[in-house]
Amino acid sequence: MAKGAGPGARSLRVLVAGGGVAGQALAFWLTRGGHRVTVVERFPALRATGAQVDLRGQGIEAIRRMGLLDAVRGKLVDEAGVAFVDASGKARATIMANTSGRGRQTLTSEYEIMRGDLVRILHDATRDDTEYVFGKSVDGFEQDEHKIVAHFSDGSRGEFDLLVGADGQGSRIRRALLPQGFDPYRRLGIHMAYWFVPRIPSDSNIRDTCMVPGGRQIMRRSHNPSETQAYFVLREESEEASTIHRAPVERQQEFWADRFRDAGWQTERFIEGMEQSPFFYSQEIVQVRTGTWSKGRVVLAGDAAHCASPYSGMGISGGLVGAHVLAGEINRHPDDLPTALANYDTVLRPFVDEIQGRVNPRLLRLALPMTRRAIDTFQAAAALACRLHVPDLVARFSKEDRGGSWQLPPNPAPSGTGWVVPDSHGVPGPTTRRTGPHEAARY
Repeated sequence: MAKGAGPGARSLRVLVAGGGVAGQALAFWLTRGGHRVTVVERFPALRATGAQVDLRGQGIEAIRRMGLLDAVRGKLVDEAGVAFVDASGKARATIMANTSGRGRQTLTSEYEIMRGDLVRILHDATRDDTEYVFGKSVDGFEQDEHKIVAHFSDGSRGEFDLLVGADGQGSRIRRALLPQGFDPYRRLGIHMAYWFVPRIPSDSNIRDTCMVPGGRQIMRRSHNPSETQAYFVLREESEEASTIHRAPVERQQEFWADRFRDAGWQTERFIEGMEQSPFFYSQEIVQVRTGTWSKGRVVLAGDAAHCASPYSGMGISGGLVGAHVLAGEINRHPDDLPTALANYDTVLRPFVDEIQGRVNPRLLRLALPMTRRAIDTFQAAAALACRLHVPDLVARFSKEDRGGSWQLPPNPAPSGTGWVVPDSHGVPGPTTRRTGPHEAARY
């Protein structure tokens, strides 16, 4: 049962489209505000798949406030650092994770976790208070000043006070919400595919990155004793590259095999394992940028509202933070949704601008060189920087992580619900903000 929000508080009927990280995190906080939350997910079961993700900065704090940091720690992937390797697999430069307890995360975070494990953690924390409906999606909606009527893929309909589109980068709710023809995507000219292959003895806990002429990159990272993740990254601006992600999986795999067949290193192994992989995903790297996240009784959350791209390092953290802010405003203003949704935009927008603005297409292109000479130059510079301990020193002495100085607002759970921010026990991690005595009184 949902926790009560206190005497006289209004209980809203909230429909969340999308059962991923942002949707479930939102359900967590809204049910603690006493609201009745239904999450509809178009997949027939919990979508606990995907590759490795990480938590950084404010995302770590958001998980701590949910009381889930220990659960996350129990599922962390052992990734000690990132190595840039040559065609023979020899490491030319290695940047280790920052485990000093201060500063910022490096290329690999202290909190690396498989997306499926994080989704299951969130589901375990919400399933007793939230209604989950799988194999169903929102096909349309209509609203007035009193309610919103959602039309579902099975022909049924339902009335709610609020509809939240947490349905990802390609959000159908966002398409219905924004003006026809509006393009929300900032394209970076980069594409990525990833899948799993059997692990072999030489696969270590260091993530390997191999640059290949033609703006190509191959990555390998291992998340358990039996599986390794393979990534192909491609710098290409073409109609074929932009449309391949909507093609059947077999055609996607042909595209990636054709683009990388001559790339060397462990490419043959990865291509051979592609067809047998239990998981395969192909995507264009984009950011979602819109001038508004809500209209009437419909609001966007997570990647549907503000996808920052994997290169921000803040995609998962951004979804957790956005859910924290949106739920907090709804819980504080259940009788005034226009104010709640306006505040959500005002409070969160600076954070989103920060994490999206740190993605510089010019710098990304430097990491995807077109020529062998450019690759050699990059690796030589990286090797010199590592010998001088530059990445380690920068990480340890940085005052901010990728989310900047922006701080999470107060606990989304209303006072009187009995929910308190869990004790941090020192909260190890370079970027987790500690709660001082004067702040604890606000929660």
